Amino acid sequence: MNAPDPIRVLIVDDDPLVRAGLRLMLGGAPDIDVVAEAADGTEVRPLVAAHSPDVVLMDIRMPGMDGLAATEELRRSPDAPEVVVLTTFNTDEHVLRALRAGAAGFVLKDTPPREFVTAVRKVAAGEPVLSPAVTQQLIAQVSGGAGQDARAARARERLAVLGERERQVAVAVGQGKANAEIAAELYLSVPTVKTHVSRVLTKLGLNNRVQIALLVHDAGES
Repeated sequence: MNAPDPIRVLIVDDDPLVRAGLRLMLGGAPDIDVVAEAADGTEVRPLVAAHSPDVVLMDIRMPGMDGLAATEELRRSPDAPEVVVLTTFNTDEHVLRALRAGAAGFVLKDTPPREFVTAVRKVAAGEPVLSPAVTQQLIAQVSGGAGQDARAARARERLAVLGERERQVAVAVGQGKANAEIAAELYLSVPTVKTHVSRVLTKLGLNNRVQIALLVHDAGES
């Protein structure tokens, strides 16, 4: 049996020492291949086109085009790679905006090497890299403020397109529950929960479970 293709990674950070450290951490994993590096958000689209990475590790604060703008631009493409935000703070408001734009999660820059590798593998497999506790902490600390009422109204309007069971599943995702927990709570099988999650993503035009959680929170239902 042939071995699966390695996970292709693009590193985006303006600090060459950070890029070197990430390359060193990921280089020890036989199933991960760092295919390119960028020092600015303007380099991301050309490098993605040239190297077809599966995962982009994206720093938020960079001169020129920052990681937030680069993430928003990249995730508008239908075949975009997954984006993991690199940050030094887990309550950075820019992280929340990146998650709204479709990033699959975030990793703190001081994360141990083994956990960094695990995060890349999880994202490549379609899983978000946020624990439920961190997701709720992030949402609670940086949401709200100006425009909250209008955002809540828009969120409730969007959720209105869901069927009753789909809405129940969406709310459970917003509460940070895993598929097995949702299945037990709603008396469903895990495959059925996965089907409902897929339908919710399709109906709402979202990329991942993190965006479902953010939308449910905006609507005041988490």
